[in-house]
Amino acid sequence: MIERNGARTYRDAGVNIAAADGWLARMRPLIRSTGRPGVLPDKGQFAGLFRLPAGRWKSPVLVASTDGVGTKLKVAQLVEPAGRHPERASRSGASRGINPHYAIGIDAVAMNVNDVLVFGAEPLFFLDYLAVGAMQPALMSTLVKGVAEGCRQSGCALLGGETAEMPGVYRRGEYDIAGFCVAAVSHERLIDGSKVRAGDVIVGLASSGPHANGFSLIRKALSAAELKRHSQALLAPTRIYVRPVLDALKSVPIHAIAHVTGGGMARRIPSLTASRKGLAARLISGSWPVPEIFRIIQRAGRISAEEMMRTFNMGIGMALVCAPSDSRRLQQRLSRSGIPSGIIGTIERTR
Repeated sequence: MIERNGARTYRDAGVNIAAADGWLARMRPLIRSTGRPGVLPDKGQFAGLFRLPAGRWKSPVLVASTDGVGTKLKVAQLVEPAGRHPERASRSGASRGINPHYAIGIDAVAMNVNDVLVFGAEPLFFLDYLAVGAMQPALMSTLVKGVAEGCRQSGCALLGGETAEMPGVYRRGEYDIAGFCVAAVSHERLIDGSKVRAGDVIVGLASSGPHANGFSLIRKALSAAELKRHSQALLAPTRIYVRPVLDALKSVPIHAIAHVTGGGMARRIPSLTASRKGLAARLISGSWPVPEIFRIIQRAGRISAEEMMRTFNMGIGMALVCAPSDSRRLQQRLSRSGIPSGIIGTIERTR
């Protein structure tokens, strides 16, 4: 509308502050359900408060990460248009599982908490950034419910976030979501790769699929019909490894961790020995099952094996290095947490 003096309003420009405030008020109980010790009342301000519990960490080191979900968003928007049921896909959606946008919310958390876990750190809190063209309460609620679920899976609080209404930047039904996580670890328990030794083994933890990496190539390789047909495998939420790995760390010395994300296996596995000159990580060919979705992508796009390894996790979402004598115990702990794992490589001398 236009006021009597001819001045335009913010609402007339496409930004509905009242609707945003109302939606946020409805989301507040969900956000608070992710609370953990250390979260302080925010008094309605635009920042969150967190106090490190006294004595919880000796000489605490804070670890931070920020990330988004990338072009996996486009596949979710193709498969499931905005406005469906918060947690289930519609009957017309090809995923036939949880709503893809709910899964995207989990992805936004997973990509961050898995990154900080590499240092053996415990995630404390997460903040999200959600940008839309116009208020879409059903879509936005679905996304935030996914974010809250990711926070619950990783044991961190959804401390706050930002919702930006940006008409002219995003069309209706389009959005972007990103976030950041802060974690803590005692300095003496920080995993930095310095304890890696020749003869150590690499234990690979199964992924749930492509996670949130390589989707620009996936969208080039597969047609729209193929993206919908294989959407259940493509849009499975990124597996969150936080609780299983932190549990394993209580009884198993882990020398290095790699989150197999951007850069795929070819880039992330070598990072296991980045702190140790004269050592290299060697994968054992055929030592883990490669999910069929990766073979489908490779065939459809006529992608070389080398490029697949440079782009995708190929079925391994995280890799841990430990002594051979500890590997069985490590795999047993992971199995009890529901994470399939196996030895996929070794650490060898290069000179």
